[in-house]
Amino acid sequence: MTDQQSTTDTTYNLISVVYHALQAVDTFHTYLRDAEETGDSELTKLLSGAIQQQRDLAAQAKELLGQRLSQSSS
Repeated sequence: MTDQQSTTDTTYNLISVVYHALQAVDTFHTYLRDAEETGDSELTKLLSGAIQQQRDLAAQAKELLGQRLSQSSS
């Protein structure tokens, strides 16, 4: 494998951020359903915000990853 084909630590890190942020979204949805079922509006609000933050983080990391991959292929 040549150096250009290997995955850099920063590329791996960005991939990991996307993965873990989306994994958190999935997990938080489970918690959100539990909070909704018990009528816990404070926890529902907190988890809804956390879900959005993690989605935003994943989107930002995905955008940066795309930029870096397109730069490395140029």
